[in-house]
Amino acid sequence: MVIRIALVVILMVIGTPLFAAGGFTWSHLLLGFLEEPLIKNGIDPLPVLDMLFVVVGLIIFAYFGGKPFRSTEMVEPSGKANFSHFIEVLVGGIYKFLSGIIQHGTGARPLFPLLGTYALFILCMNLLGLVPGFNPPTDQFNVTLPFALIIFVVTHYLGVKTHGSHYIKQFLGPLWWLAPLMLPIELISHLVRPMSLSIRLFGNMTGDHKVVGVFTGLLPIILPIPFMGLGILVSVLQAFVFVLLSAIYFESAMGEAH
Repeated sequence: MVIRIALVVILMVIGTPLFAAGGFTWSHLLLGFLEEPLIKNGIDPLPVLDMLFVVVGLIIFAYFGGKPFRSTEMVEPSGKANFSHFIEVLVGGIYKFLSGIIQHGTGARPLFPLLGTYALFILCMNLLGLVPGFNPPTDQFNVTLPFALIIFVVTHYLGVKTHGSHYIKQFLGPLWWLAPLMLPIELISHLVRPMSLSIRLFGNMTGDHKVVGVFTGLLPIILPIPFMGLGILVSVLQAFVFVLLSAIYFESAMGEAH
């Protein structure tokens, strides 16, 4: 296993400058027939095609990982570390984490499909940038902004659904005579949330991708290895932060104003 990992790392390090120098991408090679229709509609094809790889990969991942749990027979723990056990631990860990944050209103269970999908989708897109021949779709602002806008809309939908017209009290502050001051402050703080979520993810992934590219160009054999390790850490942290803040926004919208 160690030898296999070492070989993969060596191939990634050697292959990265070759792909970058030739302007080659797997998206262009395998899905190039989709580029022209996207360009005609004014859509940048590169992040869309890279996202398609992640979508297909996650669908395959979910199909085979969830296959034992779709069986009509009772699933018993095998006591072995297999793929199904990994899926169970991964999904259970994400759900437990969200349950510890979202405790009011609908709770975490109805929101788990959305936030769980975000966690895996963003993480895989972040990590995709470390594979030679791919670019991370999350280093595009037009990708991260729609993600953040969905969170923004769902946040206020949950607030209105939970509290009805009383949801406005969360924007008015604890005392009625503070309402003229608190209302514009709260409105601004809520309106900048999509920008903060999207710019944080976009900025960090762009910076990480540039750093790896620069040091790979200087010395492609050994120097990029620690920065690729740092890239994995950044990819995980940014997916975690996005989901964490989204869960906090949902909980604050459904919780009682104080």
